Amino acid sequence: MSVKITCIKKDNGNHENPYVAIQSMNWLNEDNQKSGTSTREQMYDYVKDGHEAYVKDAAGNNAKLVAKTTDKGTKYVKTVADDVKSDNLLKLKECD
Repeated sequence: MSVKITCIKKDNGNHENPYVAIQSMNWLNEDNQKSGTSTREQMYDYVKDGHEAYVKDAAGNNAKLVAKTTDKGTKYVKTVADDVKSDNLLKLKECD
């Protein structure tokens, strides 16, 4: 199953990197229109287990998420680097 990340929810604390500030993210399976919310850690596990998650940019291109960990062992996801300097995941709107 592949899901598109539609928005992110961040907290306002101090973090070792901006991806760790993401508490949760909403997603949509474009094949069956199912949607849901996953924590940052749940999405890390989902991607780490071989499933695909992505952010669709303004041009309609998919930027895949990859699972990463900080030096302190904190799990997070980010998009694979592309031609855009800013991260597609961090550019998403804030979830309601």
